[in-house]
Amino acid sequence: MIDLNGFRKEKDSFFARHTQSPLTHVQKRTFHGLHYFPENQSLRLEVRVERFADQIEIEIPTSTGGVQRYRRYGRFNFEVDGQKAELTIYKAGHDYFLPFVDSLAGKETYPAGRYLEIESLGADRFIVDFNLAYNPYCAYNEQWSCPLTPHENHLHLLSNYSFM
Repeated sequence: MIDLNGFRKEKDSFFARHTQSPLTHVQKRTFHGLHYFPENQSLRLEVRVERFADQIEIEIPTSTGGVQRYRRYGRFNFEVDGQKAELTIYKAGHDYFLPFVDSLAGKETYPAGRYLEIESLGADRFIVDFNLAYNPYCAYNEQWSCPLTPHENHLHLLSNYSFM
């Protein structure tokens, strides 16, 4: 299990000091850390992914007008406030990519969605921890090119519940 507070401190330090930070030099001068939602253990899921038989390669448009290629790896189902939801996982090389849009998009988070790095446990099981969801770099600096969340990963839930 990850030490969420330590993870967040390291992330803030990276944003404030690292040369690959998405922040400009001007932004770094007034940066005092990202705003985080409180930790919620119920948002840490172990899921079983149903792999797509065809795993086709798709082009996902980016925030700067380009495209990035990913394979549609598989889909998992889960429940939020008693409502069923599903998300698609994408793959590039050996890395898994989980972009999503929820009800906070455009209000408290980046309008084009957030990303998650997910942990493979093998045998198509993954740890999906929504406590680790983050805004892509283009949310802080338009010079960065970020894949836009495909429509199939826009969550349309009836409640006000959203992922932190």
